[in-house]
Amino acid sequence: MALTGLAPAKINLFLHVGPVAADGYHPLASLVAFADVGDSVSVTRADALSLAVTGPFGGALAGEGDNLILRGLRALGGAAGIGAPPVAVALDKQLPIAAGLGGGSADAGTAIRLAAQLLALDLDEAALEAVAGVVGADGPMCLRARPAWATGRGDDLRDEPRLPPLHAVLLNPGVASPTGAVYRAYDDAPKGDAGCPSGPADWSPAAVIDWLKAQRNDLEAPALRVTPGIGEALAAMQVAPGCRLTRMSGSGATVFGLFDDAAAAEAAAGVLQRPGWWVRPCVLH
Repeated sequence: MALTGLAPAKINLFLHVGPVAADGYHPLASLVAFADVGDSVSVTRADALSLAVTGPFGGALAGEGDNLILRGLRALGGAAGIGAPPVAVALDKQLPIAAGLGGGSADAGTAIRLAAQLLALDLDEAALEAVAGVVGADGPMCLRARPAWATGRGDDLRDEPRLPPLHAVLLNPGVASPTGAVYRAYDDAPKGDAGCPSGPADWSPAAVIDWLKAQRNDLEAPALRVTPGIGEALAAMQVAPGCRLTRMSGSGATVFGLFDDAAAAEAAAGVLQRPGWWVRPCVLH
C-alpha cells in the first residue's frame, strides 16, 4: 500500500525580519498560507529507508546525500524508537529549488506525516512537530500546512482560521535565491523589525489584500541585491492585469500576485508566461 500527499508551496504573505540576535537567529513575524500546488510525496513499506526523486526539478536534488526528507524520517524513527523507518519515498519535484516556497520543508513534513500514518506510529501532533523541527524553522509550519502566524524563529505558531481563500499567481523567474546569501545581504544593512501586526478588522478577501498592502517583506531588498532577476519578476507581476498586490515570498526568488477571483488569476498567469519562467495560478489557504 502506498500513501500519497501534496507537499504544498508555503507563501509568506508578509515577512518582518529583525537584526540577528545573540543566538545567531533572526527574529521574524509572518502570516503564512499554503497553495494548492506543490510537490507530490508517496510512501510505501520497504526493507530499508530510501528516496527516489523525479519531476521537472528533481535533477537539482540528484546526489544530495542528506535530503531533508531523509533527515526528517530518521528523526521520526528515532522519536518512535524504531531506527530508520523501513519506507521507500518517491518525491515528484514540481516546485523550483531555492525558491522561497518552503519546498524542502514541505516535502519533509509530508513524508513524516505519511510515514507515521503508514507505520501506525504512536506519536501525537506535538511529537510530529518536534520531529519536523530538525529540518529547520519552517519544518513545523510545513508539517501543519495551514494558515498561521509565525513569530520567534518562525516556529512559534498560532493558527489563523479566519484567513479566506486567496486567488494568486506564483512566478519564479528561473533563478535560485539562496537563503543564506540573502540573510547575509540583509545583515549588511538591516532595515526591518520583527513586529507582528494585529490582523485586519475584516477578513473578507478584498479587505485582507488591502491590509497586506501595508505590510512588507524585509528580505525583498537584500534578495534583489543578491539575485537581480527577481526585480524583473516583480515588475511583470505588478503590471499583470487584475493584480491587486505583488510581493516576494520568503527569501525569494518566487514572487506572488493576489487577484480578486480565479478567472483573473488564470488570465494573468497566461500573460506572464515566458521561456524559463515557472508560473502557476493557485489558491492560497
